[in-house]
Amino acid sequence: MANPFAADTMAAGYATARPPVHPRILERVFDHLERRRPFDRAVDLGCGAGISTRALLPFANRCVGVEPAESMLKWVADIAPTADFVVGRAEAIPVRDRSVDLITAAGSLNYSDVGLALREAARVLVDGGVLLVYDFSPGRHFTDNNRLDEWFTKFAVRYPPPAEEGRELSPEILAQFDSGLRMQSHEDVEIGIELTPGFYLDYILTETNVAAAMREGIPAEEIRSWCAETLDPVWQGQNHEVVFRGYFACLRTEPRPSGSGG
Repeated sequence: MANPFAADTMAAGYATARPPVHPRILERVFDHLERRRPFDRAVDLGCGAGISTRALLPFANRCVGVEPAESMLKWVADIAPTADFVVGRAEAIPVRDRSVDLITAAGSLNYSDVGLALREAARVLVDGGVLLVYDFSPGRHFTDNNRLDEWFTKFAVRYPPPAEEGRELSPEILAQFDSGLRMQSHEDVEIGIELTPGFYLDYILTETNVAAAMREGIPAEEIRSWCAETLDPVWQGQNHEVVFRGYFACLRTEPRPSGSGG
């Protein structure tokens, strides 16, 4: 199966045209955890171009981004220069046993062997360490009218989401795995962010259904042209608050015998 994030165009889009949802979710999570000081060592699984890792920096003293698509990492020096990055997979996290206090996974475990990834997280987390899994759907709602919802439905019909890519995840699904981690808490989130018409156009072209259409031979400029033309009457030249809906789930390591690596 082709990695939907491996193309250079996707890497560029993720580096420059993703809305700032990650920091808003992380702020809510750390308020929820009532955490008063940063974690010491954190790993961000499936870090992409480093946007999610940059959002993590205020909450951990040391951050390492792990990303399977090497093309994504071309941008990280500019986006999160104080973090470290390595090519790697959630199923084989390239760090030592019990060496990490926090792991984050933002919409990335959907593209992994989830059971194996959770067991790997349990292996590398210290006792009482936290795995934070969070995700959010594409921004397809205005707060003041339904024009964007109607447009997005047409967009998804014209460029269907690739059925073979990714798997559904939720706190309920995550809690079913026997991994050495237990579900501590979870919440649904809804975040509104004001965007310009131009930014939204650039952002929507980073969605995986667009990448799938391009792999099938549809020119990028053709997709951009259709989106620009059909979005113009939706936005009407004005900024709008776009709603992003999702969840976060906090899992902690189960008690382990002394000397166990997980």
